[in-house]
Amino acid sequence: MFRRMTDTYEKLLEDSIEIDAPAPTVWALLTDIPRMAQWSPQVVRSTVKGGVVKQGARFSNINRQKLLVWPTKGKVVRFTPPTDAGPGDFAFRIAENKTIWSFSVEPTGTGTRVTQRRETPDGISALSTNLTKYVLGGQEKFTAGLRSGMRQTLERIKAEAEG
Repeated sequence: MFRRMTDTYEKLLEDSIEIDAPAPTVWALLTDIPRMAQWSPQVVRSTVKGGVVKQGARFSNINRQKLLVWPTKGKVVRFTPPTDAGPGDFAFRIAENKTIWSFSVEPTGTGTRVTQRRETPDGISALSTNLTKYVLGGQEKFTAGLRSGMRQTLERIKAEAEG
């Protein structure tokens, strides 16, 4: 039996991890965009315009998958630090593909729960869809790589926060 390859994408990718560290410590790591290259297997370098990460901040990334290297531009669209009253929410939109990447930071009785998401509320740009299909191995392969990268990112942030 043949399995048909699909060019459709998943509208929501999500993964969570429990970290044995206080929420403010975890928040500080997650919102340090230039350090994301230490944790994300796809990000090579990030530079924040003006150097301050806050609501509305803009940044640029250099990303890599094997031999392919490409730039992206992002904008922080949500920046709400965690408090005793509730969880924190940090999100940024990538201009080239219209996706929103986010981290929710929720204090627990023993540390912090972090949930990373990739959302597509406005779909994915035609340019990104075509590049994924023809250059990055197709949606299924690319999505599997995103899921694996999310897990690696969360595990590396956990190790940093707990170390």
